[in-house]
Amino acid sequence: MPDELLLRLRNFQEDYFPRHQQRFQDLVAQGQHPKTLFIGCSDSRLVPYLLTGAAPGDLFIVRNVGAFVPPYDQSHGLHGTMAAIEFAVLSLKVEQIIVCGHSHCGAIRTAYEGAPDEAVALKAWLRLADEALLPVQPTREALHRTEQRAVVLQLERLMDYPMVRRAVEAGHLTLHGWHYVIENGEVHVFDAERGAFVPASESTHSGTGPYPPYIENDGQILVD
Repeated sequence: MPDELLLRLRNFQEDYFPRHQQRFQDLVAQGQHPKTLFIGCSDSRLVPYLLTGAAPGDLFIVRNVGAFVPPYDQSHGLHGTMAAIEFAVLSLKVEQIIVCGHSHCGAIRTAYEGAPDEAVALKAWLRLADEALLPVQPTREALHRTEQRAVVLQLERLMDYPMVRRAVEAGHLTLHGWHYVIENGEVHVFDAERGAFVPASESTHSGTGPYPPYIENDGQILVD
């Protein structure tokens, strides 16, 4: 049986790299200067470079189960996502932060249904979604709405990071909440003023927000 991973490594080195060698050499010589921090779910169906059309050096990426942002107060402990946010804002001086959730998210479903007893870290991690959960059975509609609520919740948590709030208020940084609908290939972007996610094909911008308190269309206030 062929080693598929090895074949892919060789294909990169023999095919892709020679065609983009200068780009990689420039990134080494000049360092990385990405303008965007992409916080995305670890789901294999979510591919940031495909969604954004980005090239090497364009995105600073951190991914985790659910695309969650730990609170800055460390009430959930330290996490690599916190370090990535601090590095991206303070050292790389990124201009945008994208939080990207998606449809059919296993993290959101598991937050409702519960993780296996052996998954101690996962159980603790999924508590970061508690404020986004609805007091209903996890129907398809409820899961879809929770996925979007979770994205907004992470945007609000980002604003609790002093370096993020400072850069946002100074006009140097913008926050963008995205919900990728896998089955139709479209990203819905969060419009804070409308309090809704809008298909990218209909939106006039790539997302705005947050401006707490976030009030959903049914009048429910979502706060962390």
